[in-house]
Amino acid sequence: MRQKIMETSIHLFDEKGFAETSIQDIVDSVGVTKGTFYYYFKSKQELLRDIHLGYIEYLLKNQEEILKDDTKSCKEKLRETIFLLIHNIQQRRKSARIFFREMRNLGPEYLEQNMEKRDLFRKNCQMIVEVGIRKGEFKDDLNPDMITRGILGVTNWSYYWFNPSGEISEEGLTDIYLDMILNGINKMDR
Repeated sequence: MRQKIMETSIHLFDEKGFAETSIQDIVDSVGVTKGTFYYYFKSKQELLRDIHLGYIEYLLKNQEEILKDDTKSCKEKLRETIFLLIHNIQQRRKSARIFFREMRNLGPEYLEQNMEKRDLFRKNCQMIVEVGIRKGEFKDDLNPDMITRGILGVTNWSYYWFNPSGEISEEGLTDIYLDMILNGINKMDR
């Protein structure tokens, strides 16, 4: 029942917004009482926190697998990280939008946990860039922090517009982003 409440809430928060969705809306959609809701969650804030944590912990778990693979270059790890985020759109688009859009609705006691995990994901991405610089895979005059924020900004915004069933596949968009990140859009004189 807890998972059903979360899934229903994800749909409602995505459709109506967190602030506009009441606990009554949630329990009516699930077909349970408010007592059932409060058995699983102390508040709507706690529910939102758990939705956020479920999303970012999923990403961190998968990112950890990418980072642990010592057979892959930093370019390959960067590509896999970008693909992780793009591929995730098919299954978790609503959760991603809620993660980015509704974070402002988390109280300080819940926001801190989410920010720590979000920052860990970013720092792990930055580590790929930094190691790539040290190994000579990437230019040595880069600002790893700004590059990482740019990569994540471009990739994360895809949750709002990318259609995995459209004309560009997940693999295709990943390759477009990776090429743009690694090579830019400047025409090279030959």
